[in-house]
Amino acid sequence: MLAIGEFSRLTHLSIRTLRRYHDADLLVPATVDPATGYRRYSADQIPTAQVIHRLRELGVPLAEVRRIVGSPDPEARAALVADHLTRLESELDRTRAAVASLRRLLHPSPAPVDADLRAVPPASVAAVEDDVDHADVLAWYAGAMAELDAAVDHPAGAPGGLYDNALFETGHGHVLVYRPTARPPSSGRVRPVTLPGAELAVATHVGAHDDIGVTYGELGRWVVANALAVAGPVRETYLVGPRDTPDPSAWRTEIGWPVFRVASR
Repeated sequence: MLAIGEFSRLTHLSIRTLRRYHDADLLVPATVDPATGYRRYSADQIPTAQVIHRLRELGVPLAEVRRIVGSPDPEARAALVADHLTRLESELDRTRAAVASLRRLLHPSPAPVDADLRAVPPASVAAVEDDVDHADVLAWYAGAMAELDAAVDHPAGAPGGLYDNALFETGHGHVLVYRPTARPPSSGRVRPVTLPGAELAVATHVGAHDDIGVTYGELGRWVVANALAVAGPVRETYLVGPRDTPDPSAWRTEIGWPVFRVASR
């Protein structure tokens, strides 16, 4: 048997932490002297303590650690850990996106955004559309675009999407993703749609999508400076993206802001 101090040194868990884990029924000593209260641990508990230590380093809540450690099924334990790692990766992606945006905002390019006005004619497309929560857009987009890829044999241009204003304003709105094609099919969720013509203020976002919000802001400032009023859903056209190359520096996304001129300056 190992005294609590010895066990602490072997597992890199402080005595205070070991006592807290005992009180929480997370790591119960092998024996506790009823007279002195001294805790003793067995060598077989070292791996369990090390697992707990690593899980806590990853930020797994105590209740979740208890479920993982207490599960007798190795596959169930692995599934619980995998779920938490997936959540951590999502949080890391959000952190990276925020860092990229902050860096660009703190060190803005001296050149103004390269925007222009473009008249876009009506277009025949194969589309998938639905009302979506903002938090679910990326997952929904991946599934919808996979369906479009399977249904459209001969695309006639880059894929794109239309994003309703409410998606940004209230966190829930209409999204339509599409592939241009001369003969749009009907298959599953895929339907033929004619996109209406529009006049757009267009800017190209270069690189990964982490800081695309900054390009949106720059385009918005350009719109205001050129006395243009905003109307209708925003359009994105994915000229080059993850589907084309794994190199984020090569990605190009056109942002099209529907506008009409209200005055001249």
